[in-house]
Amino acid sequence: MRLNRLRLNGFKSFVDPTDLMILEGLTGVVGPNGCGKSNLLEALRWVMGETRPSAMRGAGMEDVIFNGSGSRPARHFAEVSLVIDNADRLAPAGFNDADTIEVIRRITRDAGSAYKANGRDVRARDVQMLFADASTGAHSPALVRQGQISELINAKPRARRVILEEAAGISGLYARRHEAELRLSAAETNLTRVDDVLEGLAQQLSALTRQAKQAARYREIGVELRRAEGMLLYRRWREAEIARAEAEGALRQRLVLAGQAEVAARGAAKAREAAEDALPPRREEEAVAAAILQRLTLQRDALGQEEGRALAAIEALKARILQMGRDGEREQGLNRDAHEMIERLEWEVEQLARASDGHDERLAEAVELARAAAAELGAREADQGSATEDAARLAARHQSAERLIADSRHVVERAEGEAGRARDAVAAASAALEAAGETAAGLAEALAEALDLAEAAEETLLSAEEARADVQGREAEARAARSAAEGEAAALRAEVGALARLVARDTAEGGQILDRIEVELGFEAALGAALGDDLHAAEATGEARSGWVALPEVDQALVPGLRPLAGHVAAPEALSRALSQVGICEPDQGAALQGLLLPGQRLVSLAGDLWRWDGFRAAAEDAPSAAAARLRQLNRLVQLKRDLEEAQAKADGAARAHEALAGRLSDLTRADQMAREARRAADQRVTEANRAAARADSDRSMAEGRLETARLAVGRHEEEAGAARLRLAEAESAARELGDLGAARALVEDLKVAVEGARIAMMTRRAVQDELRREGEARVKRRQEATKELSGWKHRLETAGRRMAELTERRAEAEEELAEAMEVPEEIAAKRDELADAMAEAGARRSRAADALALAE
Repeated sequence: MRLNRLRLNGFKSFVDPTDLMILEGLTGVVGPNGCGKSNLLEALRWVMGETRPSAMRGAGMEDVIFNGSGSRPARHFAEVSLVIDNADRLAPAGFNDADTIEVIRRITRDAGSAYKANGRDVRARDVQMLFADASTGAHSPALVRQGQISELINAKPRARRVILEEAAGISGLYARRHEAELRLSAAETNLTRVDDVLEGLAQQLSALTRQAKQAARYREIGVELRRAEGMLLYRRWREAEIARAEAEGALRQRLVLAGQAEVAARGAAKAREAAEDALPPRREEEAVAAAILQRLTLQRDALGQEEGRALAAIEALKARILQMGRDGEREQGLNRDAHEMIERLEWEVEQLARASDGHDERLAEAVELARAAAAELGAREADQGSATEDAARLAARHQSAERLIADSRHVVERAEGEAGRARDAVAAASAALEAAGETAAGLAEALAEALDLAEAAEETLLSAEEARADVQGREAEARAARSAAEGEAAALRAEVGALARLVARDTAEGGQILDRIEVELGFEAALGAALGDDLHAAEATGEARSGWVALPEVDQALVPGLRPLAGHVAAPEALSRALSQVGICEPDQGAALQGLLLPGQRLVSLAGDLWRWDGFRAAAEDAPSAAAARLRQLNRLVQLKRDLEEAQAKADGAARAHEALAGRLSDLTRADQMAREARRAADQRVTEANRAAARADSDRSMAEGRLETARLAVGRHEEEAGAARLRLAEAESAARELGDLGAARALVEDLKVAVEGARIAMMTRRAVQDELRREGEARVKRRQEATKELSGWKHRLETAGRRMAELTERRAEAEEELAEAMEVPEEIAAKRDELADAMAEAGARRSRAADALALAE
């Protein structure tokens, strides 16, 4: 399989559409960590049908969609397309209609994944099988992720077998085999469920039988119950008739009493009418009196409200007059304050103008003095820097000389001490070398004895291993043969069982004639096309009205050159007449020979095509026959049973051979273990001897090395001590030639004091300059503010007179309104006295009218 292009859109970090062209030769992607290289391999796995989110380094499959960043929003979907070269047309049938195959997988949030191949919707299983047939896919070892090389090296034999199967190009077959096994398992499960359903139906039938008996008993009880209810209703009707007669007698007595009461009621009604005629005048008088009293009461309440409003108006006018007096006094005080503020501001403006005279000359003089002080400070700082650098260089030379002297003295002392210790080490190494030589000579003899024992044990083990390897190879071959034979037998047994159950389930209870037919392999479709569903009928016997009956042969030959179907079918005599009129032809001959058929004759092809004498014809793909399928199942069942017998015999023989070789292998394994233990003991003894000899040689070598090292160390340390003494003398001479460091540091301190004085003078003059500038700016700002405030106070003084005149006029108007309001309460008191007299008279009139009305009612 050749991949041409990988296109990513919204997949992980590839938010924009991105194309990866896979050209001839080697295509590489190079970049730093985190740039998205691994996302390309994951996109390839994903479009090939990967269903595990963990393989995509996510918790859910929707994690492959771009989730947004600080500058870009999240995407709603992700899509990856893979273009495959199909110029050789080696793809499966469903994908082999174009020179290129474009496989697209798209995932949408909350909607799942969808697959397309060349624009057509396909299943995920179809895409996975497309790549499996090409020995690749999402789980292919050819797609190497991080850490997979070490996994393949340390893989178990089963995992390596998967790699070899893929390299051999049979992984697609294994995938299809697994799918077929799953379907067979599902079919067996469905058959088990059908058995459960049949058992459940049987239980339901039993329950329904019991319910039918209960229903019959219910009907009998219902008849008896209706008879009893009829008798009860008749008794209740008789009792109701007796009660009705008694009620009619009581009704007649009540009617006589009602007539008498009606006469008395008419007399009372006449008396009531006379009394009611006298009531209206009295009611009218009472209503008029009540209305007059109500009107007077409302007038009294209105006078009270008017009196309250008058008193409130008087209080409000008094408060307004008092407030106007206070406002006048406040305005007079504000006018006095305005005169004082205007005088003070005019004086302040004059003083500020006087203070500004000569300010520019003083500021220019201060600027010039500050500039001169800064120049002086710069010159002093330059002198100080030069002197400081000279002093620092001189101090560094002194420190370097002192350090060199100290280091040289330390090296001399250390070299002399190391030389003494090296002489002691030479003496100790000489003694250790003599002891190591004596020990190595004794261990060499022990090593030779251990080697002789190890060679004898090795010969014994080799012979045991050769015998065991030979038997083990034969046992492995026998075990593989037994496993293959048992697996084949088990598969055939399962297929025979499933097919037998299927055939038994389809067997009709009435004995259909189809179950008594035997047909040669390859002729099932021809027989099914010839007779079709008629084969499901039974053979008619006795007085049966439906089914097949035996009739004499007809003297009617088939078209010359055709084979009769009857020669390939073993069937009951009832079918001989029908089969004798069926001929077999090639599919391309049927249309030409159909016109030559006689009444009742038919032509069929081995594929299941049908041509009938009456002009009817049917193609095999348009009219599949259930009878042909059942015939194939029966033939397949017979063949499978023969194959099962052969496979079982083969499995039994392989089992016996494997058990014999397994026993022999067990005996040789025990012998091999004993030989290995003997060799292990010998090897351990040789190892210990070698280790001891090696230690002795090592000790001797180390002693020789220490001796040589100690001798070299003596010479080296003596040379180092001599060279260090020369360096010490040179360093002391150079230190004496250096200048006086104290005088240089004193000069630096003097210059530092001078610089500080110049800096203080410069800062003082700059402070004077800044103070003069701030004072000038503050005077200008205050003069502007004072001028603005003076204008505001003058404007306020001009408007104060108008406000005083307005307050005087408004106070005079309020005093006139107060005088008028003081007269209103006296008028209201006079009206209240008049209303009190009228209300007393109206109350007496209403009382008299109410008494008369009550007496009349």
